[in-house]
Amino acid sequence: MKIPDSFALCWFAAFSVIAFFAFGYDKWRAQRSGWRVPEMSLVLLGALGGWVGGLIGMQLFRHKTAKWTFWLKYSLGLPFFVAEVWLWWRYR
Repeated sequence: MKIPDSFALCWFAAFSVIAFFAFGYDKWRAQRSGWRVPEMSLVLLGALGGWVGGLIGMQLFRHKTAKWTFWLKYSLGLPFFVAEVWLWWRYR
């Protein structure tokens, strides 16, 4: 495995894990009426490479799944994620 491949896999894995736990933390804080993770931070984590982890977190924690406005915002991060994967695949 080439170094760029290892870097890309680590990048996507790290952002997916961070996004997953950010959704879990936000759900936990929402249940306790505490400080929340801003929606744009969740979208940005997804756009930077954690889209899959964030999606899994949304479903597993059942967090923000009924909010269609957030689904719209989160789906706006998908093209950036797809572009990252495409660029990695294209230039590997």
